[in-house]
Amino acid sequence: MVDTQRGASRSARGATPMSRTKKPDSARAEQARRKRPAVQKKSRPRSSERLGGALHHHRQMVVQSLKRLIASPAASLMTCLVMAVALVLPSVMLVAVDNIKQLSAGWDGSPQLTLYLRGTARPASLMQKLANDSRIESLVYLSADQALAEFEQYSGLADVTAQLEHNPLPAVLVLRPHLAALQGEQAQALLTEMQALSEVELASLDLEWIERLRQILQLSERSSWLLALLLAIAVLLVIGNTIRLAIENRRSEIVVIKLVGGSDAYVRRPFLYTGLWYGAGAGMMAACLVQILVWLVQGPAARLATLYQSQFELQGLGLAASIGLILVGALLGWSGAWLASVRHLREIEPR
Repeated sequence: MVDTQRGASRSARGATPMSRTKKPDSARAEQARRKRPAVQKKSRPRSSERLGGALHHHRQMVVQSLKRLIASPAASLMTCLVMAVALVLPSVMLVAVDNIKQLSAGWDGSPQLTLYLRGTARPASLMQKLANDSRIESLVYLSADQALAEFEQYSGLADVTAQLEHNPLPAVLVLRPHLAALQGEQAQALLTEMQALSEVELASLDLEWIERLRQILQLSERSSWLLALLLAIAVLLVIGNTIRLAIENRRSEIVVIKLVGGSDAYVRRPFLYTGLWYGAGAGMMAACLVQILVWLVQGPAARLATLYQSQFELQGLGLAASIGLILVGALLGWSGAWLASVRHLREIEPR
């Protein structure tokens, strides 16, 4: 009886799986899914993260490119010096034009008509006649002796004129016409009329040489800008050649970066900042060279102005113009590096 019960219990424990209650397939799948570790979906980086990564790479390239230039100071200094000389030449011409404009600033507003009188002229009657002319604002009479004294004062040739037997200068009548009488062809008409007077030996209008000076200044300024354009092209060529050599020296590194998925923009950044540093350094050197040149000629210019009783002082670039020159150099360096890197990086592709 006992053996029968033990056998029954063993048969019950050893029952086949088919005899047990089966769990549904959906329940088992759910249970297996819960036991597996959760797999996170791979999400694309957000725009803010991409922007932060780009900014970090830009900052890193700024520092690394500067360190590369400092690591080879002789080559970097020579390249910057060549670019600086190209920037100095038009800068010096523009500084000279600005100083001449400053020197002649007070002349444009007071054109004078000078009448050199004959020896037999009667100044009183001529002055009365011209005083009634509505085109004449004011007039000043200088006798021959007064004209000689004024010439000696402003020319500094008193020792020379003292040896002359007689006064070679004539009496002078200085007229200041109204500006309305000097517009267009009216100036030439007034000059012709004054020249036709019987008491006048020669009539000279100061506006003529002022206009010539203005045209010379315009020509000089335009020539300076054209020279600056040509030398800017030369700076671009110098930077382009320097960046080309830098790209060739790092060809294997560029190939590796492109193999791992680096874009041309990513590879281009260190070379762009290298060109930027070259240009900025050249701009600073050019500003210093211009100031040195101005300082070297400032003494003789001041002594020459003193001889003509003038308070003129030679001006240099100034702070704003110096900063502008540095920015122009940096822009040229960046542009030259961009042109060179765009061209040469396309030729480097992993095989």
